Amino acid sequence: MSRSAVYSAELAAAKQFMLDYDHYLVVSHVSPDGDAISSTCAIGWMLKQLGKSYVLANADPVPSKFTYLHGSKEICLLEELASHQPFTAVIAVDCADYSRLGDVAHLLSDNCALLNIDHHPTNDRFGSQALIAPDAAATAEILFDLLESLALQWELSVAECLYTGLLTDTGGFRYSNTSAKVLRQAAQLLELGCSADELAAHLLEKITPSQLNLLRKALGTLSFCRSGKIAWLVVNIQDLADTGASPEDMDGLVNYPRNIEGVEVGILFKQIADDRYKVSFRSGGRADVAKVAQLFGGGGHIRASGATLEGSLADITSRVLTAAEEALV
Repeated sequence: MSRSAVYSAELAAAKQFMLDYDHYLVVSHVSPDGDAISSTCAIGWMLKQLGKSYVLANADPVPSKFTYLHGSKEICLLEELASHQPFTAVIAVDCADYSRLGDVAHLLSDNCALLNIDHHPTNDRFGSQALIAPDAAATAEILFDLLESLALQWELSVAECLYTGLLTDTGGFRYSNTSAKVLRQAAQLLELGCSADELAAHLLEKITPSQLNLLRKALGTLSFCRSGKIAWLVVNIQDLADTGASPEDMDGLVNYPRNIEGVEVGILFKQIADDRYKVSFRSGGRADVAKVAQLFGGGGHIRASGATLEGSLADITSRVLTAAEEALV
């Protein structure tokens, strides 16, 4: 069966999954980004149109810049659902593996029916059913197809959700994952009333004073190896305290080392606890950083991936740089 035939079959099965149950839990990955939040909200909107009841949840708070999305204020944290009975029907979006759900996984009943909708090539197809399109630019691209297969009437609120997912996961339609299909979908969403300039300015251009202060501090750690082909930054917990920045202010920092001329792999080491670091990778295309992240229990895309490691910064840096160097061979 061809990839298109497999995708069509999975799309039909996902549609049926959304019709089969009365009450759903909708979740995405920890430290949610634009595609994760917008996809969560879009699924909630679809379920509402289908007359279903649902709960939206995430292990971490919604980043403030995405609170304009319809449904974002419905996304609950784990403690808000502590007394809720385990969910038997679950839809996970933009989550490459089960562990990325974080503590929200405690809300799932044993042997629950779980629909896994995602676009990461490293997705391990967890759950009882999967709708995976590794060639899609964003999970929002898949949800565009799902919404149309459900024959739902478009509204501006859901159009803005999907446009946000496409915009953020393609870097403003600049990354190599910007396909003709993505641009056709974006054009249709603009015709529905999405404001390209306002969303781009809000999501991609504006920078807060705390972000600027954090950037200045992070650039002081800029280092290189492999004759300038690998560059990295380090941000620790104290840096956030000193600059008044929040974890979401680190969004996009990894692009600074990657964007330096001659750099093939950009890396950001973000301290999240004592001896625990989130490592983000960006590649110019020569190195498959998804494979690098997988070596450390993470995953993602060929050009953008991440993993969480435990140990001293010196040890983690040594291990990660060795793997990145081998990826360039």
